[in-house]
Amino acid sequence: MMTMDKFEEAVEIVKKVTAPTKLVYSNFFSEQTGNKVYLKPENMQVTGAYKIRGAYYKISTLSEEERERGLITASAGNHAQGVAYAAKEYGCKAVIVMPTTTPLIKVNRTKSYGAEVVLYGNVYDEACEHALKLAGENGYTFIHPFDDETVATGQGTIAMELFKELPTVDVILAPVGGGGLLSGVATFAKLLNPNIKVIGVEPEGANCMQKSLEAGHVLTLPKVDTIADGTAVKTPGEHIFPYIQKNVDDILTVSDKELIVCFLDMIENHKMVVENSGLLTVAALKQLNAKYNFSGKKVVAIMSGGNMDVITMASVVQQGLILRERIFTFSVLLPDKPGELVHVASIIAENQGNVIRLDHNQFVSINRNSAVELTITLEAFGPEHKQKILAALKAAGYRPNVVAPKAMYQ
Repeated sequence: MMTMDKFEEAVEIVKKVTAPTKLVYSNFFSEQTGNKVYLKPENMQVTGAYKIRGAYYKISTLSEEERERGLITASAGNHAQGVAYAAKEYGCKAVIVMPTTTPLIKVNRTKSYGAEVVLYGNVYDEACEHALKLAGENGYTFIHPFDDETVATGQGTIAMELFKELPTVDVILAPVGGGGLLSGVATFAKLLNPNIKVIGVEPEGANCMQKSLEAGHVLTLPKVDTIADGTAVKTPGEHIFPYIQKNVDDILTVSDKELIVCFLDMIENHKMVVENSGLLTVAALKQLNAKYNFSGKKVVAIMSGGNMDVITMASVVQQGLILRERIFTFSVLLPDKPGELVHVASIIAENQGNVIRLDHNQFVSINRNSAVELTITLEAFGPEHKQKILAALKAAGYRPNVVAPKAMYQ
């Protein structure tokens, strides 16, 4: 059972391995939403995510015999690193089964803590099934990433920390994959203050908890489809589900598109790298006023992790710039005569456009009045600046046609 005694015990135990993640007040998101927004940066933990809390507390409660048999778990990455790190601290073997789609940074960091990594399946659920099979065959002790009351108790220690810093908090937002973090935080928070609002946030393409709460029982999604790989879970936890039913006020969902632009906002305004799953709560902030008419509330958004590989990061930044219309591409037909390219370039320069790429094709037509196709990718300050540049080109007699690159999520 998740009780106050267990939470208090967990708080003392996890202090041995966790870094202090002090609340960060966000002027940017506060002004944007009309609430007083504080960020809980669990992306700054030693393993890059909050999962070290539940993993370490769980392993601390095992017997010597259970630890000596070796530990095994399944994870999309962050729990994997938590178990690997905790196992290293206790000097026991750890086997981690991860989906084949897991970002390389999470695989390599898990190995760096001394764990044996097995890649299996396309999503967490398939990896978990394989881990349970290996546990049965080899006698390993299985550490569930979320459907375990002890693990969830360890995750709930986040609530104690944020209450100590901000005892008058009104709303806590927590990301949801299988529900371990949300159940622990919500249960502990309600024990400390029954009036507080605790809201979970899921990806639209993996909203297993939302659907389960609507049905009144745990159910399995036919598939998951989201860039938030850390919360790409088909089935929420059976054991922790009653705690969520009792203590969670609502579940919100956000789209992949919202996560992409939120990543850009976080990088530019807070200089922090937060993975897509960790950004769920931040992306949901704007829904608080629209759905609940919250205004002036003290809101804490738990950012659960920051383990993102560089290739994914580059892709998300590019997509965010496209979605914000800060990068766009247009084509224009020019007469085949000297000086036309310079003329177009001067118009762009006069309007402070920054050329990223240029393609000059003289073989698009045999009509010399429109024989050259010029395709330019530009950097702009945003939609208004983009339209200003296009309007200037039109005023000069050109007919710019906006083309690729197109955002992946429109």
